[in-house]
Amino acid sequence: MSTVSNYKIEDIGKVNPIFSAIRTTIETAFYGNNVEKVLSLTEAYKLAKNSPGTIVTDMPVYKPEEIGLDKDAKILLFNDGEVTGRFAGARVIIGEPKVDANQYAGIAREAVFNTRYKKLYHAEAYIGLHEDFMVKAHLLIPEGYENTMYSWMLNFQYITEEYTKMYKNSKKLPEGDIYILSDPEYYPPSHPKGLALFEPEHNCALLCGMKYFGEHKKGTLTLAWGIANRNGFASCHGGLKRYNLENNKTYTIGVFGLSGSGKSTLTHEKHGGKYDITILHDDAYVISTEDGSSVALEPSYFDKTQDYPTNHPANKYLLTVQNCGVTLDEEGRKVIVTEDIRNGNGRAVKSKLWAENRVDKIDEPVDSIVWLMKDSTIPPVLKLNNPVLASVMGATLATKRTTAERLEKGVDMNALVIEPYANPFRTYPLSNDYEKFKELFENRNVSCYIFNTGHFLDKKIPKEVTLKILEDIATGKAEFKQLGNFSDVEYMEVEGFMPNMESKEYKEMWVNSIKYRKDFLKEMETFKGGRDKLPEEALSALEKLEKEILEWNLQIEEKMGKFCPSFFTPSFIKQKSLIKNKKIGDKIPTLW
Repeated sequence: MSTVSNYKIEDIGKVNPIFSAIRTTIETAFYGNNVEKVLSLTEAYKLAKNSPGTIVTDMPVYKPEEIGLDKDAKILLFNDGEVTGRFAGARVIIGEPKVDANQYAGIAREAVFNTRYKKLYHAEAYIGLHEDFMVKAHLLIPEGYENTMYSWMLNFQYITEEYTKMYKNSKKLPEGDIYILSDPEYYPPSHPKGLALFEPEHNCALLCGMKYFGEHKKGTLTLAWGIANRNGFASCHGGLKRYNLENNKTYTIGVFGLSGSGKSTLTHEKHGGKYDITILHDDAYVISTEDGSSVALEPSYFDKTQDYPTNHPANKYLLTVQNCGVTLDEEGRKVIVTEDIRNGNGRAVKSKLWAENRVDKIDEPVDSIVWLMKDSTIPPVLKLNNPVLASVMGATLATKRTTAERLEKGVDMNALVIEPYANPFRTYPLSNDYEKFKELFENRNVSCYIFNTGHFLDKKIPKEVTLKILEDIATGKAEFKQLGNFSDVEYMEVEGFMPNMESKEYKEMWVNSIKYRKDFLKEMETFKGGRDKLPEEALSALEKLEKEILEWNLQIEEKMGKFCPSFFTPSFIKQKSLIKNKKIGDKIPTLW
């Protein structure tokens, strides 16, 4: 699917929905006489290599010719200052309630005016690696940030003859190209900590004061995911892999989680060579709601370096490095210092060659989707057998923040938070994702699981346990049992991590976990004018779980009452009445 770059004269004007004040302001900046267009990856490399602040390491790029670089290319490192992560507080989305488009159009004009004495670089790339989904993106960034531009061209698909031909053969979309203007050193007076302004309906963004490369990567994906959402795809922040099994059988599984949830680990795991694995990507892809096929949006990987010591074999696939140290090895060569010694959230753009089993599209429909959570109530794995519940649990995905994000002062990084579908980059109503994933579960028979990659109660779940569960699901060996009285929830018996639904304390944890999600959905009914409100069925699915816990308590109390009539307390009678009349209040009565 290709976007519009050029227009017939008669199509240029107010009647064309592609144009807006902000988009026109941003795109116009790309044609200034202070703009230099960077036409090749080798040119971008030379500019980045010679940019102030760049460290040219003595670590060679692995097979540079296959990447599009000269044979003597080296891994480049560039470090930011104090801020080394994304800042959600800077995001402003045109179209949300109380966001004045006219006000931000003025800010955009001032930001562009501020660039007039700066030399700017214009880079292009394709987002999406198959004819089924391809859009064109443009980045404009000042001199001094050549490394950001170079990393951006490496992370996405820089322009080549092969991909240009593919792009021309892709389906035409009534959408304009993506345009992103970045000035990392300009802070609008109204936004002293920086501004990440998105106008998703017009595929443009303005990044002010955003030095971290991740803002540019995720800003681009934000707009690409919006285009996908409007054109029949589920937008996915996660990983996807296919198990190629015996007798020409396959099993395709997608895992969804924030940075640090284990999505990259699970995606790239080869299980000791026991299975033939094909990988689509570990961060960004789209799933067609029409046929269930999937397309990767990026060729490379933007990976954390904290788990890769300097001598780790995976480091030979690095292309650029951000926010890491450098030292000299025993031979006097400049090498990187990783493991987040310098700061939290050291990062690197890794070559597509890191995963030799990579493909750009998986034709086979996805078989299962996994929500990766860090909720201590949940055992290592749950299976959800109701499409509505499966989608609503994705919409209320509970996890914890990581160093990939710059948090506001006072925010607890260890607090449990809800991040719908593990995608904090959504610019469209939450119901769009809810309906698309529900459609996959309901109409395409996609199975749904929850993996807890944190702690169950107070016990850490080892990576090996999660990997074994993944293997068993993919190979059809997984066996599930009903969890307590939940009609749509099953669990797998895992030694050392058995949920005890007879326990009053454990059931209270479930009550609290459900209430946490209910409160979130209720908040969405009014938050931002109800823009992210979900259908009534979503809340009803959680209330059903709540009701089933009460019914479970009643079964126990009735059983005990046969031996102890005095057990029929006012609390018991109240609960029984609630169940009989099918009324569940906002607050759960005391369990005992």
